[in-house]
Amino acid sequence: MKEQIRISLNNPKQLEKLYRENKASFRREFSALYPEVKGTALADFWNERLHYQTEELTWGTSRELVFVIVAALVTGFIAKIPALFSIHEAYFYPRNIGFIIFPALTAYFAWKNKLSAGTGALLVGATLAGLLFINWLPATQKSDTLLLSCVHLLLFLWSILGVSFVGRPQNSLDRRLGYLRYNGDLLVMTTLIVLAGGIMTGVTIGLFSLIGFQIEEFYFQNVVVFGLPAAPILGTYLTQTNPQLVGKVSPVIARIFSPLVLIMLVIYLAAMVYSGKDPYNDREFLLIFNALLVGVMAIIFFSVAETSTSGKGRAEVWVLFLLSAVTVLVNGLALSAILFRITEWGITPNRAAVLGGNLLMLLNLLWVTSQLYQVLLKKSDLTQVGKPIAVFLPLYVVWTIIVTFLFPLLFGFR
Repeated sequence: MKEQIRISLNNPKQLEKLYRENKASFRREFSALYPEVKGTALADFWNERLHYQTEELTWGTSRELVFVIVAALVTGFIAKIPALFSIHEAYFYPRNIGFIIFPALTAYFAWKNKLSAGTGALLVGATLAGLLFINWLPATQKSDTLLLSCVHLLLFLWSILGVSFVGRPQNSLDRRLGYLRYNGDLLVMTTLIVLAGGIMTGVTIGLFSLIGFQIEEFYFQNVVVFGLPAAPILGTYLTQTNPQLVGKVSPVIARIFSPLVLIMLVIYLAAMVYSGKDPYNDREFLLIFNALLVGVMAIIFFSVAETSTSGKGRAEVWVLFLLSAVTVLVNGLALSAILFRITEWGITPNRAAVLGGNLLMLLNLLWVTSQLYQVLLKKSDLTQVGKPIAVFLPLYVVWTIIVTFLFPLLFGFR
């Protein structure tokens, strides 16, 4: 899209055509291109047109609305499969919860980005491979590899969605960062939708109870089961057709939470030393420690994705640099604890999975921290900070595939 816009800068008719074909993509790519082409009359006109602030909500085309409605109904039907076909919920949901949401979102971006038939077939094939494999795995009691496959399958489906979002390989690094920003925007919008739905649920049940009707069971089985899966679909639709809805909220959240997380992390490390707890001999503590690490990593990646495009001040860069440096320390502690446990008690599926994931995160964090340090020394541009994250995303995908599909076979399904 960016190259097509660049070529058409002197062709008003072609620019209008590109805009009408995919408004969200046009807005995103033109905003990235504008610093290079500002000063020309047509480019300045489009910049003002695209960034004009309006309170009106755009509902897109009728085809898009139909797609959202159909996708919401399909996801609701998938969520009700255990009830409709008498399948045990404890078997169905851990293995298939990702297939309730991700295929619909993948189909949406494949349609919006007009992906080729070959790319579409690849996405469908990968999704079906995951579906067949996870349901083929034996229902072994207390199987670590089954749990690891179920968890990493969600990341695998998230990766497929990312391929659908990125679309064509041109400028894929920018689009990968755009995918992270989309996830942040989607989290904000979906949370608002779920909160509104929760308020409506409480009011509805309360009103019916006042007139003697107890509808809780019916409501949750037939309304909530369709509403919850529909929330991220509606959230995606709204963020893509109305970027202004959360376009200013997500950067503010990143700006607020980054210093708060930094303070929390420093206090937590000090408290850990004072309490005498350590991840070397306490398995549960190590699991919580790694969960904390993953959460902080997600905040860093989202904040870097926002900051690298917004060109913020040095104070925010300092916060991100310090947060990344402290997280490197946390990651190093976790990695040393895993290596210690492997040395003492041998390799297990869980230890192998966490070892590989932590090693990738540590290398990625070191690169991000180095780039932030170069920015502070004014030896690099802020826009280059997101490159380490964009480059590492495929490596995370590869590790996800290994854990999801190979670990059960390598460790004999134990």
